[in-house]
Amino acid sequence: MEICRLSSQPAVIHLRQGQTAGINSIKTPQFFPNIKCSLGDESSTKNPDSKNRMFILGMGFVGKFLAADLKSNGWEVAGTCTSTARKKKLEEMGLHAHIFDANEPQQEVLDILKFHSHLLISVPSVLGVGDPMLRHKELLKERLKDGNLQWLGYLSSTGVYGDSGGALVDEELPPSPTTELAKARIAAEEGWLHLACDGRVTAQIFRLGGIYGPGRSAVDTILKQEPLSKGQKMRFSRHYTSRIHVADICQALKASIQRPSPGKIYNVVDDDPAPREQVFKFARNLVEEKWPGHISPNNSAEEAKSLIPQGASRGEKRVSNKRIKTELGVRLLYPTYESGLRSIIERIENPFRVR
Repeated sequence: MEICRLSSQPAVIHLRQGQTAGINSIKTPQFFPNIKCSLGDESSTKNPDSKNRMFILGMGFVGKFLAADLKSNGWEVAGTCTSTARKKKLEEMGLHAHIFDANEPQQEVLDILKFHSHLLISVPSVLGVGDPMLRHKELLKERLKDGNLQWLGYLSSTGVYGDSGGALVDEELPPSPTTELAKARIAAEEGWLHLACDGRVTAQIFRLGGIYGPGRSAVDTILKQEPLSKGQKMRFSRHYTSRIHVADICQALKASIQRPSPGKIYNVVDDDPAPREQVFKFARNLVEEKWPGHISPNNSAEEAKSLIPQGASRGEKRVSNKRIKTELGVRLLYPTYESGLRSIIERIENPFRVR
């Protein structure tokens, strides 16, 4: 199968501890397929005990799932959220949660990073701002250098690749983002890689496809029987949509922890970049088979087509997941949307039961 390549590949950047690339001076992100950091033996001195402790900046859908997974395997897990209500829910799961504003980070929360061996960043970039955490990189750098952190993961998006005309893209393809948000993601990737290198921490980037899982899937959307948003309808037009079950995201993250590789980028997607319309049709059939007669007719696909300007870019691409399989040894639990959605609906109690 043909992999999309560009005729001129940017050089791999090799950084040594203490060397930076002038991130503050960058106005337009420079796109590097890999940034390799020479840590030497310094990072091996940052583990005073063998206890695994994960801190998750942004304990949202993926963060909660990973936290519960790690906790069940004996890890100590803490993280941040943005409201008292979310903090309460996380604490009910047995997790340590701190209310945190990435725009104005509290130093006492950042100080907690020193006592953790692993850090996952799941804070989205913001239009016009970029990554809010990287605006405070000097504070972060101090914590990374002085603490016990050995591994850092940043959750990014396959949206950074832009439109390849439906060709298969892998991690060696220089990104070609078509939106301001995707450009901000690239800048964040580079920023975290450089920051981790300065702090003598092994960092990896995970470019995720569309995330789904229990409570957040095509099945759940259909069961709600609410009108799709304009953004959801727009995505119906794509011929290819990469996606990934949250359980397989956790698999990739845990595999990277076991096999750290400084500066490495991983695409985290399943094997079937099926169009959204096809996925929703399959999900609707699953719901109608399990609970016949409860779902009203839906014309979302037809409505979506009318919203797409003629000749508009659809971000068409197929994303390769070969690297997570060959280098990390990941075997997907849900290699296709069919297997993932079947697993989800099997665990849903009858939502139409009269109580």
